Amino acid sequence: VGVCLPWQEDIDASLEELSELAKTAGAVTVGKVVQSRDQVHPGTYVGKGKIDEIKSLLWELDATGIICDDELTSVQMGNLEAELDCKIMDRTLLILDIFAARAVSGEGKIQVELAQLRYRSTRLIGMRNLSRQGGGIGTRGPGEKKLEMDRRLIHARISQLKAELAQVQKHRELIRSKRKKDQMVVAAIVGYTNAGKSTLLNTLTD
Repeated sequence: VGVCLPWQEDIDASLEELSELAKTAGAVTVGKVVQSRDQVHPGTYVGKGKIDEIKSLLWELDATGIICDDELTSVQMGNLEAELDCKIMDRTLLILDIFAARAVSGEGKIQVELAQLRYRSTRLIGMRNLSRQGGGIGTRGPGEKKLEMDRRLIHARISQLKAELAQVQKHRELIRSKRKKDQMVVAAIVGYTNAGKSTLLNTLTD
C-alpha cells in the first residue's frame, strides 16, 4: 500500500521495489493499492475510502496482511490493525525482518534484534514474539496494563542485548588487533538489501 504525494514522481517503482523486498522476506504480493493525497493521513496512512477498498481486497485475494511503503507511526499502525484486522507492516519493519533472517554472526543477530526492539519501543506494538517467562518480583502489579508490560519487556531485553553486544565487540576488537598485527588485508562489501552483495562475493570467490 502506498501514498502518492504531489512531489513523488514514480510511486509504481517504489511499490515494485517494496514487492521485491517482500519476496525476499518470503511473502507473496497479491495486490497493490495506491492513493494520491496531498499528505499521508495522520491517523490511518490512507483515507477511509481506501481502507474500505483494502478491506475488500484482503477478502477477495485471501491476503493475510499489508505492507505500507512509508514508515508508520504507532497511531497509524494501531488504527490500521483495528480497521483491517490483519498483520500491518511498513517498509522499515520489512527490511529489519530481512536482516533478521539473514544475520549469521552472533553480533549481527544481536544488532538486528536491538534495531527491531528500538523501532518497536517507539510504537509499542504488542510483543507477541517476546518471552513472558521473566516472572518474579517487580514483574507484576495490580491493574498493570499490557502496554506497560510491553514497555518493561522491551527495555529489559534491550539492556540485556546491549550487555551481550559489548562482550561481542570486545572480543572482535581482540581479533581485529591480531589481524592488524599479522598485517592481514581486509575488504568489505557494502550495499542496500537486494543490491547483490552475496552474488558479488560468490562470483569473486568462485
